Amino acid sequence: MSATICYLNTWKRFVNEGVLDSARLNNRITESWYRCKKEQVNPYLNKAQLVLSGDLLSIQKEKNAQLLDAATSHFARMSPAIMEAGMMALLVDADGYVLSLSGNYRTLEEARKINFIEGVRWTENEVGTNAIGTALQTREGIMINGTEHYSIASHKWSCAAMPIFNEEGQMLGVIDVSCPVDRSHPFMLGMVASIAYAIEREIAFRFSKRELALFEQSVELAEAHSNQFFVACNHKDVIIAASKLVRNKVPQSIGMSVHEFLRNGYRIETQTPLRLKEDSAIMGKCVFLAEQTLSNNMIFPVFSPEPFYFRGELGVSESFQATIKKIKLVAPTDSNVCITGETGTGKELVARALHENSSRKNGPFIALNCGSLPKELMQSELFGYVEGAFTGAKKRGYKGKFEQANQGTIFLDEIGEIPPAMQVALLRVLQERVVVPIGGTNEIPLDIRIITATHRNLAELVNKGLFRQDLYYRLNVYPIALPSLRERKEDIPHLVRYFCQKNNWNIPFTDKLINPLKQHHWPGNIRELLNTLERMHILLSDGRMELNQLLDSLFVVETVQESDSPSQGELKEMDDVAPELKIREKIQRQLMLDALKKTKGNVTAAAKFLDIPRSTFYKRLQKFGL
Repeated sequence: MSATICYLNTWKRFVNEGVLDSARLNNRITESWYRCKKEQVNPYLNKAQLVLSGDLLSIQKEKNAQLLDAATSHFARMSPAIMEAGMMALLVDADGYVLSLSGNYRTLEEARKINFIEGVRWTENEVGTNAIGTALQTREGIMINGTEHYSIASHKWSCAAMPIFNEEGQMLGVIDVSCPVDRSHPFMLGMVASIAYAIEREIAFRFSKRELALFEQSVELAEAHSNQFFVACNHKDVIIAASKLVRNKVPQSIGMSVHEFLRNGYRIETQTPLRLKEDSAIMGKCVFLAEQTLSNNMIFPVFSPEPFYFRGELGVSESFQATIKKIKLVAPTDSNVCITGETGTGKELVARALHENSSRKNGPFIALNCGSLPKELMQSELFGYVEGAFTGAKKRGYKGKFEQANQGTIFLDEIGEIPPAMQVALLRVLQERVVVPIGGTNEIPLDIRIITATHRNLAELVNKGLFRQDLYYRLNVYPIALPSLRERKEDIPHLVRYFCQKNNWNIPFTDKLINPLKQHHWPGNIRELLNTLERMHILLSDGRMELNQLLDSLFVVETVQESDSPSQGELKEMDDVAPELKIREKIQRQLMLDALKKTKGNVTAAAKFLDIPRSTFYKRLQKFGL
């Protein structure tokens, strides 16, 4: 029995009886079939029903003009290969509407028979399981063949689709390549992944260029209105330029949200869209303000030049100075803060700075690493327990971390590791500000500030169903992303001097020391730097080893010789040892390998060749095990 017949029988049984042998399909398709069944999608649909045309289609294209424009040149480059292979390529927006399609004439004619045309909405709810709709649903690339599709309209088709994201992780749309089943080829998924990645880079470049233009235009406007209460904001309502009058009154205004700024005793008089000169696109807004008349019942916090406490080295890098600015802004408030960053970037140090620069600085600071705590102990550790709550309970019970932190701050590190049951309990604490110890009945009111931290992508965990969305929004009121040490290498001399002085380490502070430290990519960040300096102190203390010898032994040179470039066989082995990489990541890895080969192992040149930041290149080297 052929695979097609096998799949067809599987499909028939599921449609007629609701019974599915999931071993015959991959998980993504199985999940999609169940979604379609639940939404009562017609499995016998022979063509799509919802098609935009005329003005409605023009409006949809206008909404996605930037995506269309960014994709045009990449579509043109792939067109000859698509035509020759008997395929078609489609650009689809985030709502599932086909914005453009091109390809082999016969294939386009066949597609027209099922309304697979420009303007059609090709989502799971409309036409069942399909590469476009399922990629939109799962936010992952996927290839679907023949009777793996839920509705018969697509049973004769093979499709591969890959989502397109912007720099903020927002899905802009999907790139799809489709063809009749008899022309299907595994390379289709690799093709769409490569094109999606290229379009994402194009969009990121254009957005950066537009942000720069917006900033320059905003500064001009601020100067033009220097004697008025005027600010210019970006699309996130963050102030990017302010008039001289505003800057004199509130020096910290740049970087504040408008809503935070108003707490200084201002109100909005008028606001107008801020359009770019080059294309009139709305990128932000201009806001004219007035000083708020205070009544006896109205109190606005005034930002005073109080000293800022930080238990570490501030350095000079722009990236970390921007982080410090965010800390200074949010510290005086009681807002929940979520700190993200790689391991070793100093998340607890930032949490302590938030506490020590707040009104709670005289209260307790309680820290707990959720990742190191066994699941069965987490509830009692956080919420405490009363006497006799369980076998082995302390005689007088135990105050949990939340109760210990009353009148102060609780810092929950590695919040992404807490299990689902604890997520529900934590959400209740956040909502009601009370805690009930295990075995107890009385609610204990809480007056605490909650700061969380993680090295994981919480938004991605939410999308995968591993982290509650409502809890995510409660915790992520004010996010602070910490830069890696690779992104603030100009701070390395300051950090070295700080650690050596603090620990009384006699390490020669010279260019001979600093230059190799700057060249290392520091996967363990500041923690790795501290450990390295301590190791140097120990090895240099007996006088037997010279600094040059020591540095050579500490670091492996970060270059790949041309002879080290992997062969095809080695690449296959790498696929075998890293099967968890998605197709997009495998393509990124291959591009990096090619770039390293062309630049003879020079990481800086390879990053420049691929037109990506060197810090991003280093992150991927570590991620892909290169």
